[in-house]
Amino acid sequence: MKFPRNARIFRGQLDAAPFAAVFFLLVIFVMLGSFIYTPGVRLELPLADDLPGTDKPTVAVAIDSGGRYYYDNLLVQEKQLSGLFHQAVAGSGNPLTLIVYADRAVSTEMLVRLSMLARSAGITNALLATLPRPTPVRLPRTAP
Repeated sequence: MKFPRNARIFRGQLDAAPFAAVFFLLVIFVMLGSFIYTPGVRLELPLADDLPGTDKPTVAVAIDSGGRYYYDNLLVQEKQLSGLFHQAVAGSGNPLTLIVYADRAVSTEMLVRLSMLARSAGITNALLATLPRPTPVRLPRTAP
């Protein structure tokens, strides 16, 4: 079976209006996308290099710059947090490690109070969550 070939190569000029319309729509979507609300607590974690992780079961607590505690994505008071730590220790057969997601503005006193609260519940290890430092990109040298 032979199909008729009536397609011809386009040799005219391209119209820029459709491309400009698509470009401006993309710009509008990108600009409006920055206004979309993202749920959660805004934390600025400190930067650090080569900190160890853990392979043990963990319990995570976040502290924002206002000194509020978040456990399991819920705002909790210090007394509630103590009870939640006791429940986590009772429900786990292995020793737990506390992972603290603390904002940069959190004082050392708050961190010590949280670690003492965890220690009284039976959690002996505590680690601070950090962000890795950005590494500079090194381009290979080219011979002249």
